[in-house]
Amino acid sequence: MNAATDIRLDAVPPPVRLFPRFDEPIPADGYRWWYVDALSDDGRHGLTLIVFIGSVFSPFYAAARRGGPAEPLEHCAVNVALYGPRRRWALTERRVAGMPAGPGQLAIGPSSLHWDGNTLVARIDERSSPLGTPIRGELRIHPESLTEHEVSLDGSRNHHWWPVAPASRIEVALAQPALRWAGRGYFDSNRGNSPLERAFASWTWSRALTPEGTRIHYDVNCRDGTRTEIAALVRPTGAVEEIARPVRAPLPPTLIWRIQRETRSEDGVARVARTLEDTPFYSRSVVSARQGGRDVTAVHESLSLDRFASRWVQQLIPYRMRRN
Repeated sequence: MNAATDIRLDAVPPPVRLFPRFDEPIPADGYRWWYVDALSDDGRHGLTLIVFIGSVFSPFYAAARRGGPAEPLEHCAVNVALYGPRRRWALTERRVAGMPAGPGQLAIGPSSLHWDGNTLVARIDERSSPLGTPIRGELRIHPESLTEHEVSLDGSRNHHWWPVAPASRIEVALAQPALRWAGRGYFDSNRGNSPLERAFASWTWSRALTPEGTRIHYDVNCRDGTRTEIAALVRPTGAVEEIARPVRAPLPPTLIWRIQRETRSEDGVARVARTLEDTPFYSRSVVSARQGGRDVTAVHESLSLDRFASRWVQQLIPYRMRRN
């Protein structure tokens, strides 16, 4: 782990007051997002949910920033993706009139997040792309391990990552499409004071749930030529430990957009079990690797901010997103 990372190893499980707040101010050109992913117990289903204030992957926010400092509340978004027999994908960007009235709830259009005791409840009311079919229902995220660690991803400390609840129990109850399942998941949050593409060229990230805790690997290539390499184990108690980084293991590029992928594996060998997202600038996959002396299944992401920053990609993105 290099000097740009900052994991405190004396963490204790935080009380409710340390759960993420939704009303903290965000500067011009900045962002904050809350990310959830989950795989069902039976292996048939998966999902991701990302809620943005300052939608970092919006071509409209990028265009506004080129004209001068831009207001993140003008570019909020909800991204929901369902994987499995009833696959759906939605990304809608909206203007929000003001910051949330309180720390425990956030509404973006008809969708919302709120804390119900120790449970994060996501109420989803979105329309998928490209056909506009509805995605409506509720997710309940029950954190199993909580951390208070916020890690700097860049040397200037403008961009931060918080693995809020790396192990969570997820309950899915959707009316449209009719879908009910439960599984294990992951919940984190990122925030920053400037656009991602100004600070970073690319990154890869993965998380794997294991009996001893959640293993997280985050490899970030910064624009200044430095590299942030994070290898952490979050224990069920919420304690965060720095662990040895397994060697890099190559993965095949995605089939359509040829996004480069690699992960970490103790024997240098890994394979893609399933590609969930194959887009012009990022991929999301389920991968198998060797970590902690055992074979693990991990959710994996590769992000190319060089691709995102290119005008041809930004011209493509509106075909997959809606802006109200």
